[in-house]
Amino acid sequence: MSTEQHVAPRGAQEPELFENPGLEEHRGRLADTDPRAAKRNERIIALILLISALASIGAIVAYVAIPLDDTRESVRYSTLFLGLGLGVGMLGIGVAAIHWSKTLMSNVEYVEERHPQRSDDETRQVAGDMMRHGVEDSGIGRRPLLKGAAVGAVALAPLPYLVPFVGNLGGDWNTGAFRHTIWGETPEEFSGTLPDGTRARRLARDPDDTPIRASDVTIGSVFHVIPHGLNEEEHFYEEKAKAVVLMVRMDPDILKEPAEKADWSYNGIVAYSKICTHVGCPVALYEQQTHHLLCPCHQSTFDMTDQAKVVFGPAKRPLPQLPIAVDDEGYLVARADFDEPIGPSYWERLT
Repeated sequence: MSTEQHVAPRGAQEPELFENPGLEEHRGRLADTDPRAAKRNERIIALILLISALASIGAIVAYVAIPLDDTRESVRYSTLFLGLGLGVGMLGIGVAAIHWSKTLMSNVEYVEERHPQRSDDETRQVAGDMMRHGVEDSGIGRRPLLKGAAVGAVALAPLPYLVPFVGNLGGDWNTGAFRHTIWGETPEEFSGTLPDGTRARRLARDPDDTPIRASDVTIGSVFHVIPHGLNEEEHFYEEKAKAVVLMVRMDPDILKEPAEKADWSYNGIVAYSKICTHVGCPVALYEQQTHHLLCPCHQSTFDMTDQAKVVFGPAKRPLPQLPIAVDDEGYLVARADFDEPIGPSYWERLT
């Protein structure tokens, strides 16, 4: 079999491999020739936009009517109906726009040859005429029903995003919810007794809520921790979002503890808030060899051997430390709440 290929002489014109078939013959639609079909499609589009508008209103009603601070069910239902309203509202606008373009707008193909970036004045005039023709062809001027429905749906669609945002503004950042967590509460059934007789909240595994004995924590082990009994709290999601802790045991000789915090750890066991001090992402990637704790969102890195100080990344503050001890039954307990607000820095908590 010969592998010789034909090569055209330099300067010779290459033959065309394929004949340009041109554009297919335009096929008209029923709405192009039947006014009743066009009117029917107009009503369908208006109905879809109406559904979109009602869904947006429904999302706002769900946000206002369903409280977020009573039970887990209220959080679930609020999230469900708010999400459905947002989704249906935006989906309706998209579906209506597609149906509008496919049934009422021109479906004629236009071909424009490529030209230099700055076209001549005549071509620019033609392009402007084509754009005006497209606007006229859409029928927006002579279809007030569609115009009103489209404006209403588009105007209402952003409100489910804006209303929760504006509604959640405010509150006391410095002395309120961010400064205190459930670690400071010591109900008897979820607490242990320290040698001085005081009650202290027990540390438990997340999510099964099993209390943790100090003897079960080996060097190099990592525990995701919540306050014991947290699952029984009415405001479970809110309290857990603030109280989650990462606990690690290291060689006590490598810990750098100031004198005022010398009793905040127990035999090399230290516990720090899992909420990054940058923007609040969960800090849960522990590097056993370097003893660094990494935030997966923006790579802020904290040194667990040195009071969780920042060694890399955009975070500006160390992770708040939870002071721990062991009760009279050998369980790890929190001697007190965090001594500073958890979470990101904000305008009243910049350092």
